[in-house]
Amino acid sequence: MALLKDGISEMIDEKRVITKKPELLAPAGNLEKLKIAVHYGADAVFIGGKEFGLRSNADNFSIEEMAEGVAFASKYGARIYVTTNIFAHNENMDGLEEYLQGIEGAGVAGIIVADPLIIETCKRVAPKLEVHLSTQQSLSNWKAVQFWKEEGLERVVLARETSALEIREMKEKVDIEIETFIHGAMCIAYSGRCVLSNHMTARDSNRGGCCQSCRWDYDLYKLEGSEEAPLFADEDAAFAMSPKDLKLVESIPQMIEMGIDSLKIEGRMKSIHYVATVVSVYRKVIDAYCADPDHFVIQQEWLDELDKCANRDTAPAFFEGVPGTDEQMFGIHGKKTTFDFAGLVLHYDEKEQIVTLQQRNFFKAGDEVEFFGPEIENFTCKIETIWDEKGHELDAARHPLQIVKFKLDQKVYPSNMMRKGK
Repeated sequence: MALLKDGISEMIDEKRVITKKPELLAPAGNLEKLKIAVHYGADAVFIGGKEFGLRSNADNFSIEEMAEGVAFASKYGARIYVTTNIFAHNENMDGLEEYLQGIEGAGVAGIIVADPLIIETCKRVAPKLEVHLSTQQSLSNWKAVQFWKEEGLERVVLARETSALEIREMKEKVDIEIETFIHGAMCIAYSGRCVLSNHMTARDSNRGGCCQSCRWDYDLYKLEGSEEAPLFADEDAAFAMSPKDLKLVESIPQMIEMGIDSLKIEGRMKSIHYVATVVSVYRKVIDAYCADPDHFVIQQEWLDELDKCANRDTAPAFFEGVPGTDEQMFGIHGKKTTFDFAGLVLHYDEKEQIVTLQQRNFFKAGDEVEFFGPEIENFTCKIETIWDEKGHELDAARHPLQIVKFKLDQKVYPSNMMRKGK
């Protein structure tokens, strides 16, 4: 069978099917999150190492942990990329060659890079690694994309500020893999061009020290030095520079038809519950659309599912064009979270119908809870009796990471999750 003129689909049994399925790329701040991301459907995972990355507050990966992550991901056919996207100063050059060779030796598929120094060094000392240009370079036009293709890069990660029309033109004019963000936090400034953190805390945002000054609470005055009361004195929080989070779940069909190669979820600092929930939803949307694009309908349950994990208010940001005032957070905006992550399944005894799980948030006997995971359909149940590891009855699971058990008449699997409605 041959691709149709759109370049992404074929006719199979008189039905159009998308055969150029985009990569679903998920974040992982540590090994546990990597395994969860892959288990819940990610085609690839991006991680940070102990050096040369921008998320210094994440757990991050040693070379040995990278190798373990690669070995796990390869069982599922998934790939691992490592962010090495600082803008290096002279003192950051020490150990770079050995570090890149270590990443290559761990079996990592590629690195995500912003600095030309690291690009040149990687191609010279670790040639097996793919080189992807980081969003820190803020690519927003096709000529810049063409430039980096001619420099030998395999993929570019676009600026979050690019629109659908701009991305379409890039795909049409330059033959290179394009990766774009679909979900997660937005920066108030172009990535790689913000120095708020440097100015306000002496922490270099482009070398892993961003303290998210844009998320702080600010009082606004009409004039500098004014003795008047703040403009928002009656509000508890007047966010002046805090954008809403990106959510493009309803635009996935359009992005697939555009031929975008990789769809990226932001959030290496997020919890395993966030990673599992968001990855599983986008996995379902991508698979459903690719299987039958001409009859695809977005399901309300998918949209509701995204509200079950912690996030700020959301918006499409720049994808639909220049955003208006609705894309930014002003005053008080509560998180749109309807559920708390309560437990991680460790084991299920089918004969006794008892689930063993690790507590991640307080829950008690009598609570209504929901289980979800890639092997099961979401279902709810009521917890009747809770036991600890030694069989002692408990009224509640009170302690973080506590191992507890209770009766459950539906089968669940390790790494499935339990959550409780608020």
